This record gives sequence, C-alpha cells and structure tokens, in this order.
Amino acid sequence: MTETPKTALTIAGSDSGGGAGIQADLRTFFACGVHGLTALTAVTVQNSVGVHGFTEIPADVVAAQIETVAGDMGVNAAKTGMLATAEIIATVAATVDAVGIGRGRRVPFVVDPVAASMHGDPLLREEALEAIRTELLPRATVVTPNLDEVRLLTGISVTEETVQREAAEALLAFGPQWVLVKGGHLAGSTRCVDLLSDGTHVVELEGRRYDTPHTHGGGDTLASAVTAHLAKGLGVPDAVSVGKRFIERCVAESYPLGQGVGPVSPFWRLAPDSPAPTD
Repeated sequence: MTETPKTALTIAGSDSGGGAGIQADLRTFFACGVHGLTALTAVTVQNSVGVHGFTEIPADVVAAQIETVAGDMGVNAAKTGMLATAEIIATVAATVDAVGIGRGRRVPFVVDPVAASMHGDPLLREEALEAIRTELLPRATVVTPNLDEVRLLTGISVTEETVQREAAEALLAFGPQWVLVKGGHLAGSTRCVDLLSDGTHVVELEGRRYDTPHTHGGGDTLASAVTAHLAKGLGVPDAVSVGKRFIERCVAESYPLGQGVGPVSPFWRLAPDSPAPTD
C-alpha cells in the first residue's frame, strides 16, 4: 500500500470460537479496508453451542488500551461490543470522552449494546443495562440494538414492523444521535427491515431474509461494517446502508461450523470479482 488506511477501534470481548466479538470485528474491518485496533474487555469461553463462561478484563486495563492506541495511532471511528460490567461501561464512557470519541466529538462512536444472546437471554445485570442507558447511549453517534436488546433497554417488545418506530423514539430519548433498530429477529416476517432514525429522518432499510441457522456474529459484523465506513468518511445513513448490504451478503455466505450455530462470513470479499468495500 502507498497510503496508510483509516483506523477503527473495537472495544469488545473475545470469542474463542472466532465467529463474534473482537474476532468478527477485526475480520470485518479488514474486509472493509480499514486497520483494526482493539481494546479487549473480556475473554469468553464459547463455541458454536454457546457461551460457557467469561472473565472480564480490569477496567483500568481497558482504559489503558484505548488511551494507548488513540494517543499513538489515532482512531477514525470506534465501536463497542460486549462490555461485561457497569464498571467497565463507566470507564469506557470516561475514556472515550478523554480521547475525543463520541457524539459531538471528532470521532464517530458506534454502540452495539450487547445485552442479550442470540437466543434472547440477558447477558448483563440491570446495573450494567442502566449504565448503557446513562453512560453510553448519550455518547453514541449510532446505536445498533437487536430486538431483544431493545426490549431490555426500553421495555418495548417489537412484535411487528410498525413498533420499530416507537422503539427508535424510546432509544433516542436516551441521547444517541441515530438509532438503528434491527429487524432480523422479528418472528414471522418475510422481510428483514432495519429502521434508522435520528428523530427527524426515518429510513427503512429492507433486505432479503435468508433461510439459514448460521448467523453467529451477525450483529457484531453489521456494527463493525458501519464503523469501518464511518472511519472512511461516510455519513451515518450511507455507512449504515453499506453495512446493511455487507451483512446481507455475509449471511448469504454463512457456513456451518461445530455442532451449533455457524458464523456469518465476510470471506466473499476474497473473491477476485468482489466489489469494492464501499459498494
């Protein structure tokens, strides 16, 4: 390369199975043409069947990782994933403020509020959910919850597409600039519609629904693709639109791995006729 690529920082947990978490973020960043930076928040013990345990990283170590890479390499956009505890969430919020990341600052901040498993089970205690509401969402350029996370954060159960707007308004009340309410978990729908809103502009992003059980890491991959394109200078609506097309192809190319749920796959980017990362 003759030019240094843009950088994107992921603040998230590790997935030992490689399908989600920081591993999914890094391979998405690479596929989208940006250099990935990391701040590890937790080490999970998981495979295709489920999460069998995790150990969080001390909050001061999480902060030091963010400060160290931001101070030396610079960050063009950042995202969160699994933050594990209220203490880590509060520390991340204070640290991104200190290094100029977040809404109203120079570096866009994507909050993927990892609060529920793909089966809808809560992954965070109530104090951590409250920290997401009060510490992270007001700093978010865009927040990207799935429907189970919408329910945990707002109390609203999205059972049909018309309720997505109500959910977006409830999330916007916590202070993010944009909200992307993902519709992939909407039961019974033949469409896969994500709703993007800043309270004034509302965009419905419709995609194809694929008949596959292998969707592990889909939320991480979408948030990472959005982050990567924000790092490259796109505005939120365009970055989300590109991210939507990216994850749709990754789901189409997902593969079985292990005895449970396989991962979505960005390997299609390696094909000789693959479109450019902004397509």
